[in-house]
Amino acid sequence: MRRIMERFAYNRLFVKMFLIMVVSIIAVSITTTWTTLSTSERVFMNTFSITNSKIIGQIRSSLDSFNYSVVLAANRISQSGTIRSFLVEGSGSSLEQYNAYYNMTEQIKRNSSGVDAYDMTVYVSGANGRSYVTDRSNWPLTDNQLRSNPVTARALQDPRKLLYHYDNPQVSGYSSSAPTIVATKGLMDRLSGSVYGIIYFAMQEKEFRRFYSSFTSLGNDVAVVNGSGLIVSSNREELIGQPSPELLKHAQEIEAEGLPYKDVTAMKQNVIIVSAYMADMDFYVINLIDKNMVIGQLADTKTIVLSVIAIVLLAVLIVFVVSRRMTKSLTRLVKQISTISKYEFDHYVTVGGSYETRQLAEAFNAMLDELQDYVQKLVETQKQQRNAELEALQQQINPHFLYNTLASVKFMVQQGSKEKAAETINSLISLLQNAIGDVSETIPVSQELVNMKNYVFINHVRYGERIKVNYFIGPDSMGFHMPKLMIQPFIENAFFHAFNRKAEGNIYIMIASEADALVCEVVDDGDGMEEVTESQLPRPKSKRQLFTGIGVKNVHERIRLLYGEPYGVTITSEPGEGTKVKIRIPLLKG
Repeated sequence: MRRIMERFAYNRLFVKMFLIMVVSIIAVSITTTWTTLSTSERVFMNTFSITNSKIIGQIRSSLDSFNYSVVLAANRISQSGTIRSFLVEGSGSSLEQYNAYYNMTEQIKRNSSGVDAYDMTVYVSGANGRSYVTDRSNWPLTDNQLRSNPVTARALQDPRKLLYHYDNPQVSGYSSSAPTIVATKGLMDRLSGSVYGIIYFAMQEKEFRRFYSSFTSLGNDVAVVNGSGLIVSSNREELIGQPSPELLKHAQEIEAEGLPYKDVTAMKQNVIIVSAYMADMDFYVINLIDKNMVIGQLADTKTIVLSVIAIVLLAVLIVFVVSRRMTKSLTRLVKQISTISKYEFDHYVTVGGSYETRQLAEAFNAMLDELQDYVQKLVETQKQQRNAELEALQQQINPHFLYNTLASVKFMVQQGSKEKAAETINSLISLLQNAIGDVSETIPVSQELVNMKNYVFINHVRYGERIKVNYFIGPDSMGFHMPKLMIQPFIENAFFHAFNRKAEGNIYIMIASEADALVCEVVDDGDGMEEVTESQLPRPKSKRQLFTGIGVKNVHERIRLLYGEPYGVTITSEPGEGTKVKIRIPLLKG
């Protein structure tokens, strides 16, 4: 999981670019596809509305011609005196009845010739009980059935108008009859206004369907709805005779608002409706188009979606390859830069990849060169400064140290301890020779051990041996070198600050080599102190020091400057327990 997170961190730019491009491609593809389909649908709807409006116009023209023929035939029949006489006069002789029937037949044939082009039945019924029918096969009703038919009752309610009716045999109970479109008009006396008969024009629905059947197809239907919302005719037979207030409502809205079409949900389908109102017939001719089917035929949505998906996948693949190639060199550069440790100014990055990446890598390497030069110059300058400080400090022997040491020698001579006085002078001479005479940066551990023993001996002569010093030096460490005067300040601290409360104690000096470092420790069991941090390392100020200014912090900063951060001085201490100073430097050969 950690490796995955690291890889993600290094490839974050690639991931961001790739995700942004993928989201953009998908968004553009979806938007383009949706816009294209919507535009196609809108263009189709506009084109469709114009085309189907013309189709509705043609159907309407055919029905107008049909209605005109019926109206003309009805008017002629109502104006015929012969027909009126046949339907009004009472019974006469057989010859008279025959002549009247014959004359009426001739009049019917002559006056209804305009509807001969249509396969329909003309039925005339009079108040005197007489009737005449041209062909009963279209509407096979008896005289009694005709009188009791709801069509007759509705015709008598408004005899002045030519009315169109739908006669449903299932409702009327005529098993031998088929669904029929019937036009009726009352025959009225001009003077009295009384109704003396009714004329019927009956056409079976399947014949009426021929007015529009050539304009229908799968998904493109026509329904003729009367003013009460009943479907009187349709190319879909399951709809014939069914009430449909929903279609009537849409048709009335189209008529009232002058809409070219309506896109609605009707009869559990998404349909496009185009409608025209036949005022003379009180019929709404409604064109129903299955939107899903027609749009599906116009545009293969499935194919389009699959094509878009294929294009998107191809585009994503191309974006992946291009983005990866563009960011791979930059990712490699970032990884190389991030893995360069602190102060490793000689680890150059590989120059490669795109032009921009090469420029960055070359600029980074050039910056490393300049930084390395600067650090080297800085280190050299600091080294020279430290050497100068050390050389100056070597010339600044604390006069109190010399005065007190010489005073102790004088006292020993006066007391007759000439041998001890001579040994003390020899220790002082050796200490001064190594401290002042040799200005080298480093000295062997063996030489530093001699210096420490000389210094301790002098302090014992001066102050007594209440503080004992123990040495633990690894034999394999004697040949390694260490900075001059590195341990001496800590011994001074132990002598003059660690035993202010305690009357006596011990100081332990340990030097040993580890795998990659030389470790020097100065441990005392004196008063101890509060634990200090690196920034709080103490600087002894006692005038009893050998040199003024060579303090603990000076040693720590000197080691860090010379050898880097892994090395330096650490101090641990507990009040009443003592103090432990640990000095860590690299293994240095002479």
